[in-house]
Amino acid sequence: MNPRIPILKLYNCLLISIQWELDDQTALQFQEDLLNKIHETGANGVVIDLTSVDVIDSFIAKVIGDVISMSRLMGAKVVLTGIQPAVAITLIELGIHLDNVQTALDLEKGLERLQQELGE
Repeated sequence: MNPRIPILKLYNCLLISIQWELDDQTALQFQEDLLNKIHETGANGVVIDLTSVDVIDSFIAKVIGDVISMSRLMGAKVVLTGIQPAVAITLIELGIHLDNVQTALDLEKGLERLQQELGE
């Protein structure tokens, strides 16, 4: 059984800190869990912290991109934080451009950016 990534609710936002390398099944489970949590809580903001993720493959990168797009469709703004240099390089080399995605260096700055985006 794959571990589930915890999704914390803070006011009208969801906070996710991915603490281990994702395998395909865990990534898909995370996608489903996050979308269900947005639906259940009515959250309008999501911060996904990738600080602990050192390596990313094409499938995981696609799932993260999909999660961002799906979250937006459900009315939630997304901020990615803690992207490691190797992950940034891999994303660009794979042709995955997150042009319209807000990013921040760490979780604290990500929460600040999300609050700005939400006009709070």
